[in-house]
Amino acid sequence: MKNKILIILFLGLFLSGCVGVASKGIFGTGVSVAFDPRSVGTQIDDSIMQKSLSAKILMFDKRYLISVKSKVLDGRIFLTGKVDNPEEKLKLTKIAWETVGVRSVRNDIKIKEEFNFQQSAKDILITSQLRAALIFNKNIKATNFQIDTYKKKIYIYGIAITSEEKDEVIKEAKEILDVENVVASIILVDDLRIQKN
Repeated sequence: MKNKILIILFLGLFLSGCVGVASKGIFGTGVSVAFDPRSVGTQIDDSIMQKSLSAKILMFDKRYLISVKSKVLDGRIFLTGKVDNPEEKLKLTKIAWETVGVRSVRNDIKIKEEFNFQQSAKDILITSQLRAALIFNKNIKATNFQIDTYKKKIYIYGIAITSEEKDEVIKEAKEILDVENVVASIILVDDLRIQKN
């Protein structure tokens, strides 16, 4: 049983590691520049906001650079990860709102619980399965989406070209075995402030 869990964990780390680097993009927003419908100016603005937010989080507490993930898309900030108590979650929300140019903040940070290796391995497997499903689905540009999984709950961030693509991503996520909930923060191209011409 232990060998099976280790193989699943290794496979999950391998798959998520390979794809994660390729989908990072030049501007570090998790969206491939080739498929990114945002204007170059918006991409640069988001990159600057991302770096500013990371610097503020670093000044608040260095340990959050590892335990808290942030993404900026079209001036919208998305936060995920784990913190020790509700006060820290509120403080990180405040820091995000104080970032210059922010349009909205979505805080999906969870309060830490005792580490569970089996649960973490399951979350990695769910993320890897969904990433593979998005890559093999011809109706989805997989590089435009980032995935985080926490306690069988999938968080998806990205930009969809059409509402059909958005629906297809959510459908793929719901079809993954053992998934309890899907939280989709997917922006449609038509909702972007400024689009690529």
